[in-house]
Amino acid sequence: MAEERVACRTPAPGKMGVTRIPKWKFDAVRAAILETLADGPVPFSQLTARVGDRLTGSDKDHMGSLGWHTTTVKLELEVRGEICRLDRPGKQMLALTD
Repeated sequence: MAEERVACRTPAPGKMGVTRIPKWKFDAVRAAILETLADGPVPFSQLTARVGDRLTGSDKDHMGSLGWHTTTVKLELEVRGEICRLDRPGKQMLALTD
């Protein structure tokens, strides 16, 4: 039986590609991102480390590239409207959508 996957899109105009990742990885990283942003806005440069702090050791061992998965799930959450980039100069800041 094939492993269930989640289609992850990008909010970038003109980019139509979809990346499919295992559902368990999507769910684990999504939960960690939402928990992280519940504490307030976070610079994108710190997101992967904060997500890693919230994952179990077993999840991290089986994840592969945590930075890649964090970015992929982050982009899908932006498309879904669950999180947003704050309109500020400088570093990309992320927050939960109101």
